[in-house]
Amino acid sequence: MIAFNTAAAGALNATRMFDRAATKVAQSAGNDTTDLIGAVVDQSQARTAFSANLAVMKTAEQMTGRLLDMKI
Repeated sequence: MIAFNTAAAGALNATRMFDRAATKVAQSAGNDTTDLIGAVVDQSQARTAFSANLAVMKTAEQMTGRLLDMKI
């Protein structure tokens, strides 16, 4: 369960990162393109991190299920 909990925390952090980047995008609309590009890159990184953590959560759940099946 440690892997699942770690991945869940990582997914939450990625969600927060995406939210911060989305706020920057909204605030920099029409102003500084450097901030806008950086915020879009941050959104992309957050999406990738979230997907990776979700994959870890799914794998941890499958492994736990298989382990329980083996014990029964």
